[in-house]
Amino acid sequence: MAGTTVPTTKYPRSMRILHWVRAVIVLGLIWSGWYMTSLPEDTPMATFDLFYPNHKQFGVLVWLLAIVHLAIRWSNRARLPHEPEALKPWEKMLSHVVHRLIMLLTVLVPLLGYSMSSSFTQSDGVPFFFFGELPELLPKNDDAFAIFDAMHKYSAYALLALVILHAAGAIKHRILDKGGETDVLPRML
Repeated sequence: MAGTTVPTTKYPRSMRILHWVRAVIVLGLIWSGWYMTSLPEDTPMATFDLFYPNHKQFGVLVWLLAIVHLAIRWSNRARLPHEPEALKPWEKMLSHVVHRLIMLLTVLVPLLGYSMSSSFTQSDGVPFFFFGELPELLPKNDDAFAIFDAMHKYSAYALLALVILHAAGAIKHRILDKGGETDVLPRML
């Protein structure tokens, strides 16, 4: 029929790729953050030189990918798939809240990490791959560092909890509703 649009069933390819790349990097950053902070003080310096700079630069990358994702999402907002009508009201609300909090935290957690590194008096800077060191914009202050450190840590744990909830919801709908309208996983594949 003329003038009829076919409903979009998948997110744009760029958003799907960014989704999965960010997911892998975020999970890797959470693991590496947990691992590197659990290392004993007498660990060889090479281990610290491997984990901390890479954690910082991949954190910056996640921040950049989140900004790009938001820009792509905004520019494609009219072509994004609609949420399934068959979802219960509480599922729709939970989905909206979880998605928005994940996006917020993928922007906020790296900023808190940058602030932590920038304010630490013994910081060796924030590298970003072959671009070199990023400028440290905050004054050195170990009291501020302690606050940013706690905020970075707890917001990263909150992000992990939200990612687990997000994945659990997708798996629940995939297993229980396979082929049904609420099976949302194919939209992101």
